[in-house]
Amino acid sequence: MFARWRAAGLIFPGLMTIALLPVLIALGNWQWHRKEWKEGLIARIETRRNAEPVSYPAVLSEYVKSGDVEYTHMRVTGTFDYGRERHVYDPKDTSQGWDIYTLLIPQGGLPPIFVNRGWVPDALKDPSKRTEGQVPGVVTVTGLVRLPPQKTWFLPENDFAGNRLYWRDLDAMQWGPQGPPSELQFNAEKGQAFAPFSLDADASPPNPGGWPKGGTTEINLPNNHLQYVVTWYGLALTLIGVFVVFARQRLAALRDGETPSVDE
Repeated sequence: MFARWRAAGLIFPGLMTIALLPVLIALGNWQWHRKEWKEGLIARIETRRNAEPVSYPAVLSEYVKSGDVEYTHMRVTGTFDYGRERHVYDPKDTSQGWDIYTLLIPQGGLPPIFVNRGWVPDALKDPSKRTEGQVPGVVTVTGLVRLPPQKTWFLPENDFAGNRLYWRDLDAMQWGPQGPPSELQFNAEKGQAFAPFSLDADASPPNPGGWPKGGTTEINLPNNHLQYVVTWYGLALTLIGVFVVFARQRLAALRDGETPSVDE
């Protein structure tokens, strides 16, 4: 058989097929495991966001223990410091706009936390134009916990002086228009630690006057892994089919007395 395959010019194509086939199958298996992981992640997020809100101390405790608190539905009670309002750029299809992050001072001496109270169009960026929504006194807020993102290379730098932020730099947001201090100032001035995450307020109940408009969290986790599984397994089957057809043609030519060449 080896002699026939060699005479038919099938040794090299056969070895290439044997080498490539496990790679394609392994890629298909990997995408299958990724599919199962993504489905589990989506299910976990849906369970968290629809669950009854847990307390702020419970989320802090879980963060210290595991760090796995993203999208946890949380409740916190405290007083908003409207002088510590930060505006994070969030354009929509209908209008340019901003997410309004306001510092909440929780009861019981817990770490202050920035709350994304919701979205406003560019015309309402100035807080003096939506004073009705600045509720005084003690309030209770429910929403989804959000861990700070990593800055990507294409995002512009935050403009702290103009209160125009382009990504949620929670460490820097606490410092105000002057931006983050030097290391020496940081060590000298930093008091109570802030929460290592922010909170996206629920859409309900709405803020008085309708602004900011809560419920801004967008969860978009595409799950295209099944089509990748089909693609890699399909390529593996195609490779087998192509080699079988090719080998039959070469062996048939050899049997008929022809001398197949590698270029045929």
